[in-house]
Amino acid sequence: MSAASAATWAAAQPASAAFPPPDPHTTLLVVAPHPDDEILCCAGAIQQVLAAGGRVSIVWLTSGDGSYLGALVIEKSPLRDARHMRAYGMRRMAEARAAADTLGVARSGQLFLGYPDGGLLSLLRDPAAPPLRSKFTDATSVPYPEALYPGHPYTGASLRADFDAVLAQVHPTLVLAPTPLDSHPDHRAAGLLARAAAAHRELTLRYWIVHGGEGWPSPRGLSPGIPLTVAPRARGLDPQPLQLSPAEEDRKLAALNAYATQLKVLTPFLTSFIRTTELFSVRAEP
Repeated sequence: MSAASAATWAAAQPASAAFPPPDPHTTLLVVAPHPDDEILCCAGAIQQVLAAGGRVSIVWLTSGDGSYLGALVIEKSPLRDARHMRAYGMRRMAEARAAADTLGVARSGQLFLGYPDGGLLSLLRDPAAPPLRSKFTDATSVPYPEALYPGHPYTGASLRADFDAVLAQVHPTLVLAPTPLDSHPDHRAAGLLARAAAAHRELTLRYWIVHGGEGWPSPRGLSPGIPLTVAPRARGLDPQPLQLSPAEEDRKLAALNAYATQLKVLTPFLTSFIRTTELFSVRAEP
């Protein structure tokens, strides 16, 4: 499906109350706690903004370097070694770029902050605390040369400042971020960070969820052609569906396939998000 025909198809679908119809003036920023979250929640939205002539950026708050199981499978090392965990984080960043490329997101819109996987909520709770040491990479500052701000300390103040700098660089009109109701602490922190930053700016903020409750999404596994059900943890938010075309659904799966590290350990869960709809809420919390 060409960009023009995709835009025509999207225009013919029922409007979602929670997702403003994109146009050439739309500048979308997707806030992803880890590489792959942007695909699960927002790959269809990303495609529709680009098809409408808008601009898209993705900011990954962490590099996903906090999975010993993933590192064991990919790095082939049973040791909890900081060097292997950093290599694993760099591999996930490369996968994120490949996934974003598949959706058509420009490299200039692929932004990594490199903060500690599993540590975002701790940083926000005590912004003035000394730099946090990652229990996975042993780093106390951003260790990745490809990140926007290598060497920035793992503090809440630094995280907030770097996120504010991203907003100043991108100038988004629409931000898609996790709801603080998500059961994963990094996702909750990402939602709180986005909500606080947006409070003083003129932009539209919408929320999504990935870790939405036991057994969700259901059915588990790849089941294309059916809508995404509302997550138990998000029922009080009245999430509204954004309809995806069959071609957008297919491209979402192609982008997800770039995440070989994650599919080796989480395939049934991840492919459960390949659905005919994505869900977005106006409210962060009931």
